[in-house]
Amino acid sequence: MFSHFVKSALPRCEFTFTYTAWQHTRGWCGASTNLDQARTLLQLIVDRGFISPGHANVELFKRGTTCSYGPLGSELRENVLHQWWRSMTGSRQQVFEINTPSSSGSPDIVAGRWGHLRIVEPDDVRNVLNETELSREQLVHSVRMFLQRSPLLRTNLIQGALEQFVPLFELVNRKLPFGIAETEGQTCQTLNGECLAPVYTEKKFAVRATAGVAIVKMLKRKAEVTHGSLVWFCSPRTSSQWLDHWARQRLKWWRKFALVPSDFSSSDVSQDELEEVASRGVKIYYKFPWGQEALEVLSSRGDCELLQMHKGVRSKFQSRDGQKSVAHIVSITGNIDRGLLAFLSNSLQLHNREDIKQKLHQRKVLKLHPLLAPVKVALGIGRGATMELRQVCEGLWQELKEAKISAWPGYLETSPVPMEQLNSKYDEMGVLFTAVISENTLESGLLQVRSRDTTIKETMHISELNNFLSRYISAADNM
Repeated sequence: MFSHFVKSALPRCEFTFTYTAWQHTRGWCGASTNLDQARTLLQLIVDRGFISPGHANVELFKRGTTCSYGPLGSELRENVLHQWWRSMTGSRQQVFEINTPSSSGSPDIVAGRWGHLRIVEPDDVRNVLNETELSREQLVHSVRMFLQRSPLLRTNLIQGALEQFVPLFELVNRKLPFGIAETEGQTCQTLNGECLAPVYTEKKFAVRATAGVAIVKMLKRKAEVTHGSLVWFCSPRTSSQWLDHWARQRLKWWRKFALVPSDFSSSDVSQDELEEVASRGVKIYYKFPWGQEALEVLSSRGDCELLQMHKGVRSKFQSRDGQKSVAHIVSITGNIDRGLLAFLSNSLQLHNREDIKQKLHQRKVLKLHPLLAPVKVALGIGRGATMELRQVCEGLWQELKEAKISAWPGYLETSPVPMEQLNSKYDEMGVLFTAVISENTLESGLLQVRSRDTTIKETMHISELNNFLSRYISAADNM
């Protein structure tokens, strides 16, 4: 593997780091959860490249909307999305993936099911409104016709699943239950951080027709939210049980990746907060330092949306067993961006320690779950011939890349940095392990590996690193 870089190969060494090192730190935290910790977290995720700097960008992220992510934030977001998707589609064969457009120009779509916002070009709106020779009635008619030709915007992902129900129902031989899952980033007009309706660009207008009058407005406040959605179709008599089932599964999933699982909780949605079509609802919450916020919403929605979408033709919904009842819907909608912030907040640990001069220092560590950590290992160089050591690091980095293990090229540091300072940096980045390649590696093939969670340093053969990391991550996945 790297025999051309090492002078001799040693027998394989036993390595004692195990996944339980991360587990043993769960459930305790070195600092109280307060606003000071919130400020520390937000500053840390900017300093370490999870999100781009700037007050406006940090506020977007804090509100649970998509902001400008840095390299670590982008990787973490992809890991959260991947695990969310696996939890929906990997556990059951009856869950199908779809990808539907966020707007529809189809004349068969009824506006009430897609919301009342349509996308139009500003110039087209001006042309319609500038027809001064038309009477008021003619102008209203012209606007109505213009709006009917414009694409409608959906306000959630449920509509796409409703449209796909009939062909997928046939695909499963008209047997229930089954589910339809989709993820998408939606651009939204926001009010107090809540997504109201999607919008494409600042050069587009959102138009709503009310009481025969066209209301044209520019949606200036925009924020993109990444949503994950599962629409579960089941028989009417089992819909309540399925809602309870999915509520338990979703809370279990969020807690699986948590350092402090008790920060995640669930509760029933009050009747005042329920959507009009929903009979019951459950929310999954995370306790942020600034207050509790919802990560996912689960709803039992009955059959009215399905009947409206397909114009009440019940023959399309009859199962093979002769049941004439229409499938009921249980929906799950998750805010992936807010979930990312929840995992970052939950993983932050602050430790106070004194140096040899009795000076107090604070060690900040992002103890992200091994499956979520954006970087699994950082590669650094110790004492020795720099060029030869970098060659070893580059070969090792390429091998890890081929194994799909994310590695940080610390060996590219242009100025010498004390190892203790680098370890602090990597802890704040959430890096699981730091591997240091030195002149000893060139001579014997041995390198030093430090654990983020225990800070223990152990020695292992360079040929063992790839397999060790794979086993460690696999053990975390199986817990």
